[in-house]
Amino acid sequence: MRFQSLLSGVITLALTVNAYWLEDITHQGVAPFAGDGYTVFRNVKDFGAKGDGVTDDTAAITQAMNSPDNRCLQGCASTTTTPAVVYFPSGTYLISSSIVPPYFTQLIGDPTNRPVLKATANFQGFGLIDGNPYYTENLNWVSTNVFYRQIRNLVIDTTGIAPATAATGIHWPTSQATSLINVEFNMPTDPSTVHVGLFVESGSGGFMSDLTFNGGATGASLGNQQYTMRNLVFNNCQTAIIQLWDWGWTYIGLQINNCQKGIDITAGGSTAIATGSITVIDSTFKDTPVGITTAWETGAKPDTAGSVILENLTLDNVPVAVQGPSGTMLAGGSTTIAAWGQGHQYTPDGPKTLQDTITANTRPASLTNGNVYYSRSKPQYEDLAAGDIVSARSSGAKGDASTDDTAALQSAINSAASAGKVLFLDYGIYKVTNTLSIPDGAKIVGEGYPIIVASGSTFGDMSNPKPLLQVGAKSGDAGQVEFSDFVVGTQGAAPGATLIEWNLASPAGTPSGLWDVHARVGGFQGSNLQVAQCPKQPGSSDVNSNCIGAYMLMHVTPQASNLYMENTWFWTADHDIEDASNTQITVFSGRGLLIESTVGTFWLVGTAVEHNNLYNYQFVNTKNIFASMLQTETPYYQPLPDATVPFPVVTALNDPDFKTSCNGVSGNCANAWGLRIVDSTDIFIYGAGHYSFFNNYSTDCSTVDAGENCQARIVSLEGSTSNVNIYALNTIGSLSMIDKDGTSLAKWQDNENVFPANIILFRTG
Repeated sequence: MRFQSLLSGVITLALTVNAYWLEDITHQGVAPFAGDGYTVFRNVKDFGAKGDGVTDDTAAITQAMNSPDNRCLQGCASTTTTPAVVYFPSGTYLISSSIVPPYFTQLIGDPTNRPVLKATANFQGFGLIDGNPYYTENLNWVSTNVFYRQIRNLVIDTTGIAPATAATGIHWPTSQATSLINVEFNMPTDPSTVHVGLFVESGSGGFMSDLTFNGGATGASLGNQQYTMRNLVFNNCQTAIIQLWDWGWTYIGLQINNCQKGIDITAGGSTAIATGSITVIDSTFKDTPVGITTAWETGAKPDTAGSVILENLTLDNVPVAVQGPSGTMLAGGSTTIAAWGQGHQYTPDGPKTLQDTITANTRPASLTNGNVYYSRSKPQYEDLAAGDIVSARSSGAKGDASTDDTAALQSAINSAASAGKVLFLDYGIYKVTNTLSIPDGAKIVGEGYPIIVASGSTFGDMSNPKPLLQVGAKSGDAGQVEFSDFVVGTQGAAPGATLIEWNLASPAGTPSGLWDVHARVGGFQGSNLQVAQCPKQPGSSDVNSNCIGAYMLMHVTPQASNLYMENTWFWTADHDIEDASNTQITVFSGRGLLIESTVGTFWLVGTAVEHNNLYNYQFVNTKNIFASMLQTETPYYQPLPDATVPFPVVTALNDPDFKTSCNGVSGNCANAWGLRIVDSTDIFIYGAGHYSFFNNYSTDCSTVDAGENCQARIVSLEGSTSNVNIYALNTIGSLSMIDKDGTSLAKWQDNENVFPANIILFRTG
C-alpha cells in the first residue's frame, strides 16, 4: 500500500508538473451580466467527465457547457453576457451524441497532449461537435450572426462508427471572430466510408488553421461566403475538399496526400456553378490523381463563376492538376505550378478572359520565409508554467464593466512585461478611462474574449483623439508584442477613441502579432450603444452624437513595421447582439484600419473590417503588405447620412474628401470605401470581398436585378500607387468594382459571378 501510494503520488505530481498552464492557474473571470456565481472557466473533469476511453462522458461534457441554465441555446438569438471556456484535459472522451456548444463558447484542449473526442459505435447526431444544430428545418442561430467562438487542440475520432454509417466530425456554420485551430480528424479509411470530417454549409467567415484530416469520404465539405484556411493537411481522404459554394476562398499551405481527388468545385454543374472562386497558394498535392475538378467550360454560367488562382503549387505524382467536364484543363505530373489562373483579368485594362499560365507575383523578401509567405500560428505558450502567468484580476483589475481599471491594468501590463511573463486577461469587461501604454515584450492573452472598453472624457473629443491601447510610446520604437484572444471597444460615446495605435517597429524575422484580437463598437451589454440608445432611423440623416462610438479602430503609424495579424475582426456593430431579434442599430465609427507605415511589411491573414464611416481599410504611403481574403461591409445607414458627416476630413490622416472626389460621379458616391490605397506599392492581396448590401437599411439595391447600385464606388487606387496585385476581387452592391484616381476600371455587370461580381486577377503594373 505504501508503494502504491508513493507511485500514485509520483504520477500525480508528474501530471501536475506537465499540465498545460491554463489547467493549473486560478480562474476568476467575471461575467458582469450573467448573474451571481456565474463561472466562465469550466474543466469538464470537474463535472464528472472521466476521459478514460471507457466511460460515456456525453452528459458530463454537456453539463460543463450548459451550466447554469441561462446559457444561449435553443431559441436564443445570440448574447455576449454568458461566456464560457470549456477545457478538456488530456484523455479520451467517449461521446454517444452531439456536443452542442452554446453561443459564445470556446472548447479548448491541452495542446501538449491533445484530448480525443471519440464517438461510440451507436453515436447519434450531426457532428461529434454540432456548432449550430437543426432543431427545426432551420439552423438554431442565423449562421451569419454566429460570432466569438472557437475550438482548438482536440482530436475528433469517428473510427468507432461503422464506415458505411453517415458521420460528421464537426458541423460549423459560423461567421466572423470564429476559428478552428490545431484539430485532427480521424475517420475510417475503408473504401465504403461515408464519413465527413468538417461540414460547413453557410455563414460569413472566417478563419481556420492547422487542421489535419485522416481518412473519410470527404475531409472537409465547405460552403460559406468567404474564408481563409491555412495549414490544412489531408491524408488518405477519398476527396480532400468539396466546395459546396462560396464567394471567395483562400487556401494557404494546403497539403493533400494520397487522396483520390483534391478540391472539387463542380457543385451546381456548368449551368449554375456554385463556387465563386478559389485561390490556392504555397501548397503541395502529392499522390493524388486529380488536383482540382471543376464544372467550368466555355459558356458556363454565371460568367465568372468557378474562377481559380494557383500560385506556388507543388505537385508530386498528380497526373491532372485541373480537370474540367471535357477532360484535362491543366496537366500535372511532378512539378511546381508557379502561377495559373482562370476567370476575368484586368491588367489594369479589361475584362479579358484568362485560362492560362500567369506571371507569379514577385514577393518581397521581407514578406517571405523561404519560398512561401511568412506565417505564424497563434502562440499558446505550451512551454510555460502557471508561475509564468500574471492574472489581471489578481493584479487588482475588476472587469465588472463599472470600476475604473486603468491603473490596475497598466500596472499588470508593466509588471508582466518587465518580468518576461504573460498577462492573462481573465474574462471581464474592463473599463478604462485613459490610454494604456503597451511596452516592448508585452504578451497579453484573453480568457474567452474579454473586452477592454474606452470610457469617459479622455476619449470624448473628436478633434483630439486618444488611443485606448498605445503599442510603443512613439512611432518607430523598437520592440515585439503579442496579443491574442481579446476584444477592444468603447463604452458610451467615444468620438475621440482610437482603439489601437500601433507604433512598434519589430525585428525582421520576429514580427509582432495579433491573433483573434477583435474590435467591437456597440451592440453588446456594457457598451451603452444598443437598441435602447442607438436605434436605427431609416429615412433620417440625423446623427445622434451619443452614438458616435469611435474615431478609428486601428492606426498603424508611419514608422511602425513587421506586424502579423491573423483572424482579426474590427466591427462597428450593425445590430444588437443581446436583442432577441438582433435588431439593427446605428452606431458611428469614423475609420477602420489605417496603415500609413512608410517602412511597410505587414501580414493581414483572414481579417475583416466593417461598417466604418469613411473607409474600412486604408493603405497610405506604405509598401510590402500581404493580405488574404479581406472582407468589408459599408455602413447600413449610408447614404443617410452619407460619409461627409459626422467626421470632418483630417488631412494629416489622408482622409478621403468625398465633397471633392464625388464631383461629377452619379449614384451614391459618398459612401465608405471598402479599400483605399494611396501612394503605396508592393501590395499583394489574395482574395477580397467588399460588400455594400444596404441603401439606408434597404437591401433592394444589392441584387443583380436591382442593378447593384447601393453605392457608386468601393475600391480606390490613388496617386503614385503601383504594383498592386489583387487575386479574386469580389464586390457586391457597387456600380464600379475598382477605380483609379476617380475613373472606373471595372464595372460589375462585366464580371457577374454567383452573387458578387468577380475579377480573378487585377494588376496595376
